[in-house]
Amino acid sequence: MPAPQSPVSPDPSKRPSTLRQLLQRLVPHSVGIDAKEALRMVVGVMLGLLVTGFLSRWWAGAGNDSWMIASLSASAVLLFGMPASPLAQPWPVIGGTVLAALVSTLCRLLVPDMVWAAALAVGVTLAGMLLLRCFHPPGVGMAAFVVLEHSNGLELLVFPVLFNIVVLLLCAIAYNHATGKPYPLRRKATSGQHFQKSDLDTALEQYNQVLDISRADLEGLLHLAGRAAFQRTLGDLRCADIMSTPPLAVEPDVSLRDAWALMRQKNIKALPVIDGRHQVQGMLSQSDFMRTTALESPEGWSQRLRKLVAIGAKKPQTVNDLMSGPAQTASADQPVMDLIPLFSAGGHHHLPIVDAEQRLVGVITQTDLVRALASAITPAP
Repeated sequence: MPAPQSPVSPDPSKRPSTLRQLLQRLVPHSVGIDAKEALRMVVGVMLGLLVTGFLSRWWAGAGNDSWMIASLSASAVLLFGMPASPLAQPWPVIGGTVLAALVSTLCRLLVPDMVWAAALAVGVTLAGMLLLRCFHPPGVGMAAFVVLEHSNGLELLVFPVLFNIVVLLLCAIAYNHATGKPYPLRRKATSGQHFQKSDLDTALEQYNQVLDISRADLEGLLHLAGRAAFQRTLGDLRCADIMSTPPLAVEPDVSLRDAWALMRQKNIKALPVIDGRHQVQGMLSQSDFMRTTALESPEGWSQRLRKLVAIGAKKPQTVNDLMSGPAQTASADQPVMDLIPLFSAGGHHHLPIVDAEQRLVGVITQTDLVRALASAITPAP
């Protein structure tokens, strides 16, 4: 009996470094904006605070140093830098800040210990924000400020709190609109969805974390990402890449019997009809044959019934008598994405492909298109 082999220890040099992985996680990600947007954000925050500061100091008058709350700068970053964020909308900004002032005042009066009072003020404020849908992180800082500075939140509520917030909101509305950023956020309806709204709701329930983006913007972003991925995989794909070649075709003077025999032999459901210059004149399909009794065939009662119904009708003899025309065609260098409406809404099952001189060079069927779509959405191994 052979001796059991001892397990092979992995090469220590090939083990992933835990420290390296930890450091890689600490590397900050890019903010994801260009220099123009960064400049827009910085200028907006500065202008908003300047206007609010000058107006508040003028309103307070000489001898009053309490004319601006410190948490206003954090609110300004949200209002001017992330106007699409749910945290930056008017109700969270106003409601969250007012709630913080009220809760922190009660905690300071009812809880003697400052540490407990500050923690309780922050916790109760946060719970109230979530309950009232006015989650605004700078407002949580306002709650701690009132307790730690022994301030009276009720006295500060009208001025400078509400005064500061209202002026800053007005500045944000004007500045964001002037720089092409809609604010306050409007709910946007999406069309041509690749997924249902319930799918997004299920995903958000599983994610179960606060998102610094509205649900409407997230849905729109996912649609844009899906469209970009679809464009990336199919955008460069041309009809010439998926068409069947060489194409089978018949001329208009070919007998229907010969055309039918060719379709049965090659197991195809349609044939392009071309002239002497190989330009497409029409299409001949199996459904066209179902409307005629020109073919003598021992097919049984169904064939005889069609003959009975068509008594007295002139029987077509050649392809020209039966074909459907003019035929819809597509160019060989045309993007495959252009064919999707033709097959889905246009009712086409076979599409002749022509070159620059309008000569037949191939045929694309629904099967060819579905195969191309499947290859595009199937992840690479």
